[in-house]
Amino acid sequence: MSAKLPVLVTGGAGYIGSHAVLALKDAGWPVTVIDNLITGFRFAVPEDVPLYEGDIEDAELLARIFAEQKIGAIMHFAGSIIVPESVENPLKYYHNNTAKTRALIAAAVEAGVPHFIFSSTAATYGVPEVSPVTEDGPKQPINPYGMSKLMSETMLADVAAAHRMNYCALRYFNVAGADPQARTGQSTAGATHLIKVAVEAALGKRDHVAVFGTDFDTPDGTGVRDYIHVSDLAAAHVLALEALMEQPERSLTMNCGYGRGFSVLEVLDAVDRATNQTIERRMEGRRAGDPASLISDNSRIKATLPWRPRYADLPTIVEHALAWERKLSEMVGEAKAAPPYPP
Repeated sequence: MSAKLPVLVTGGAGYIGSHAVLALKDAGWPVTVIDNLITGFRFAVPEDVPLYEGDIEDAELLARIFAEQKIGAIMHFAGSIIVPESVENPLKYYHNNTAKTRALIAAAVEAGVPHFIFSSTAATYGVPEVSPVTEDGPKQPINPYGMSKLMSETMLADVAAAHRMNYCALRYFNVAGADPQARTGQSTAGATHLIKVAVEAALGKRDHVAVFGTDFDTPDGTGVRDYIHVSDLAAAHVLALEALMEQPERSLTMNCGYGRGFSVLEVLDAVDRATNQTIERRMEGRRAGDPASLISDNSRIKATLPWRPRYADLPTIVEHALAWERKLSEMVGEAKAAPPYPP
């Protein structure tokens, strides 16, 4: 294995980005973060990791970071991720996710950064006719979020063909859980991820969980999704970077999931068991565009990388999400108890 290059993590103060920072740091990689802290949190970045507060559209700032930190690779997590919002405000998503990614890629090409890992999504598939879905299946996004990510993948492929850069696009399925040591987790207020919503409800932060659709063609009528532990996902990014460095002429596109699914009711039952109580469930109609089942075919990533998930277990994912939610409550309580001004 060649020497570990300094890595710039965009959006490294956010949910998935902060876990990637920990995975890189734990494995001995030099790490730098850029985050505008609009949805990210300063506390999510370890104190010994350089944090540049700014925007990935700022070419001068990026050039300075690349020079100061001698960046040799980028892991790009910065962007907007709420599907319904993308439908209501598509221009925000084409700006944040596509135009800003173009600016970042352009700055990377200018600086000669050779490796780029991109946070993509299963939303690029739209509503697949076949589940599990393979990387070669039709890409037919049904919302601006999925399309903004697919456009970014296309840009990367074209740039890699024209410049000395290779890339890996990792298409995530449903990311959940938190760092097993509770160093970071999903901290965004009003998050829409089911397991995050469910643990908030279990701890009294919400009064119910809405179940959208009970008449799908699934065993219990509710939607089935492939949930992947965020720390396993972060580990995949580190291995993908090693693969890019080992074969600089090769680029990769891979699904990130476990290849099995759980229904909404199975997830809520798992949270109920973990807390020994029952979350109130409110049955509502289907949301437009929700597929009955969305499960990854993960055979490519398993064949390409030495990736062996450590937390591919729904009770473990729930346990880690609950532990982080409790820690968040403690942090909020401590902040409220602290005096408003330093003594």
